Amino acid sequence: MTKVGIWRGKYMRMMGLVTNSRGSRTEAIHEGLPVSTLAVPRRKWGNLMPLFAIFVVIAEIAFLTRLDLAKNAAMVDTVADFFYGSREEATFDNLGFATLGGDSNSEYLYQKKSNSEYESCEKWLEREDAVTYSRNFTTDPILVVGAMQEEISCSLGCKFGSDEGRAPDASFGSPRQDGMAHIRRSMESTIYFQENDIAVARRKGYDVVMTTSLSSDVPVGYFSWAEYDIMAPVQPKTESALAAAFISNCGAPNFRLQALEALEKLNVKIDSYGGCHRNRDERVDKVEALKRYKFSLAFENSNVEDYVTEKFFQSLVAGSIPVVVGAPNIQDFAPSPGSILHIKKLTDVESVAKSMKTLAENPEAYAQYLRWKYEGPSDSFKALLDMAVVHSSCRLCIHLASAIREKEEKSPGFKKRPCSCTRGSETVYHVYVRERGRFDMESIFLRSGNFTLEAMKSAVISKFASLNHVPIWRSERPESIRGSSELKIYRIYPLGMTQRRALYTFSFKGDDDFRNHLETNPCAKFEVIFV
Repeated sequence: MTKVGIWRGKYMRMMGLVTNSRGSRTEAIHEGLPVSTLAVPRRKWGNLMPLFAIFVVIAEIAFLTRLDLAKNAAMVDTVADFFYGSREEATFDNLGFATLGGDSNSEYLYQKKSNSEYESCEKWLEREDAVTYSRNFTTDPILVVGAMQEEISCSLGCKFGSDEGRAPDASFGSPRQDGMAHIRRSMESTIYFQENDIAVARRKGYDVVMTTSLSSDVPVGYFSWAEYDIMAPVQPKTESALAAAFISNCGAPNFRLQALEALEKLNVKIDSYGGCHRNRDERVDKVEALKRYKFSLAFENSNVEDYVTEKFFQSLVAGSIPVVVGAPNIQDFAPSPGSILHIKKLTDVESVAKSMKTLAENPEAYAQYLRWKYEGPSDSFKALLDMAVVHSSCRLCIHLASAIREKEEKSPGFKKRPCSCTRGSETVYHVYVRERGRFDMESIFLRSGNFTLEAMKSAVISKFASLNHVPIWRSERPESIRGSSELKIYRIYPLGMTQRRALYTFSFKGDDDFRNHLETNPCAKFEVIFV
C-alpha cells in the first residue's frame, strides 16, 4: 500500500465519503481492510470525536512532513501541468480524483468538479478579459464634419459629411465647440503655416493634428504606392546635362536657389524647366523628362523634418538619383542606404558636385545608387510607404475610435479584467495586438517561462498565421516587392505611439524592459507592422 494511497484513504474517511447508511461505523473499503479494524462504538467514543479529529489532522501533517523534497517538487510540477494541460491530459475517476497519464499507480489529486478548475489559463483569460464596449462602430460609425463628404474603405465604420440628428465625433476647422475633437489637417510646411507645428496647434486647441510630420497624430505624407510607380524600370540616361530641375517658387526662404547657382558655378550642367533659372522652354511631362537624366534636383521650398514632397518621390520613380535640399532627415525616406545625395548646407555643394561628376563617369559606381531598383528597397522604406495604403481619413477614424475606447476603459464603471493568470509556478499574460491600419485587436498569450521579445514576435506570427492573415499592403504594393506569403515583422510597438517613434526611434531595451512594460500595463495593446 503506497503512502499516497494511505493518505487518500485517510482523506476520504475525514470527508465522510465512506460511512454507511446508518453512520454508526466507518467502512474500511480502501485497500481491502476488514470492517472490524475501524469499528468504533459510538457511545464509548462519541464524546472523544473532536479529539480524534485533531489527532487525525496532526497525523496528516506529520505524514506530509515526511515526504522528501524531491517528492514535493514532483507533485508541484504535476499540479502545474495538470492546470495548464501542457504535458499530459488529465482524466477523472468517479470520486473527482484526477489521474495524470491514466496509470492506476499514479498519484491522485483531489479537485472540485467544475470546468473553471480544469481549463487552461488562456481559455480562462479569454473569457474573463472579454468586454462589451458601449459603442459598436459598425452600426454607429465615427462621424467627422467640416469636410467634403467622401466614401472610403476602412476597417471600421467611418463617415464624413453631415448626419442630422446625431452629434459628430470630430470636426475640421478652428476649435469652436465642446464635446468633439477638433482637427488640423494640412500638407504645407510649417515655415508657411505655423499652425501646422504640432505644439502650436495644441496651444490653439486642436485635439488631432494631421500634417506631413510623422510625429503628428495622423501623418498625411506625399508618399504612396498607388500614386507613384516607385519600381518603374530604369531607362537609359540620354541627356548631356547631368541633372534636371523643376523650381517655380523663386522666393523660398531656404538656400535652394543658391545651391543651384553654386552647382552651375562648379560646372555641373543643369537643365532647368521651372520658372527659376529656366533654360529649357519646352513643356514636358516631369517624370518622363527626369528618366533621361542621371540626377534630379529635388529641392524643397523649406528644410523641415518629414516635409518631403512629390519632387523626391518623382525622382525615385524616374530612376534618377535625387540631389536633395530639404528635410534634414531625408535619409529616413531613402529607398536604401547610399541611394541619394544630400546638400545639408551650402558648404556641402562642392563635395556633392564632386560626387555627381565621379558617379557620372563611373557606371558601376552610379549603378550602386540605383541597386534598390533591381533588388528592392529596404524594409524601412517599405514600412514607410505601406502606411499610406490606408487612406488618411480611415486612419483618422481609427485614431478617434481608439481614443474613445481608451477613455471608456479608464471610466469607473468599466469591467476590471485580470489580464494575467498564475497556475503553479508560471504566469500567463494576456496582451492585444493589431496590424497597423486595422482597428480590431487579436489576443496573444505570453508565458512567464519564456518572457522575451523573440517569444512575443513568435506568438504574433503564430496567431496571425493561424488566422490566414493577409497584410494590409499586399494588394497595393508593387508585385515585384510583395515577397512570399510568409509573415515578417518589421516593428512591434505600444499602441498610441507616433509613427516617427514606431518607425525609427523606439525599441524595448531588452527583455527586462519588455517584461516591465507588460507588468505595468495590464492587458497591454500593441501594433505590428508586417513587411
